[in-house]
Amino acid sequence: MTGSPNDPRRQNSSIKPFGFPSEHRIRSQQDFDAIYAAKQRAGDQNLLLFAIRNDLPQTRLGLSVSKKNGNAIKRARKKRLLREAFRLIRSQLPAGLDLIAIPRADQDGDLKGYQKSLKYLSQKLKRRLEQQSG
Repeated sequence: MTGSPNDPRRQNSSIKPFGFPSEHRIRSQQDFDAIYAAKQRAGDQNLLLFAIRNDLPQTRLGLSVSKKNGNAIKRARKKRLLREAFRLIRSQLPAGLDLIAIPRADQDGDLKGYQKSLKYLSQKLKRRLEQQSG
């Protein structure tokens, strides 16, 4: 019976250490514009990452996957992989950043590659932002 306390789907709903709640997402066009305007970016073979500081205790992620990445099925897969990579390594990322991840069109990314890229590039951008302000 769905909705009952013994329902396995319900038991895990209160424990979500690896969830992707809305406070970890960038959605508004204003936020995207501000991040792009800051012109702080770093890239590797998998991703181009834009960053700006936020005054929040967590890092937030926005995605931009253009039609250069293929049809809707391929774009949706890249977005799912990026969200999952962020979700799994969120605790290892530097806090207080807003990030926009843009997957490279010529690469078929995988989960491990996106995790590695997100971690490395976000740390690189965090150091760069700290050097600018300090």
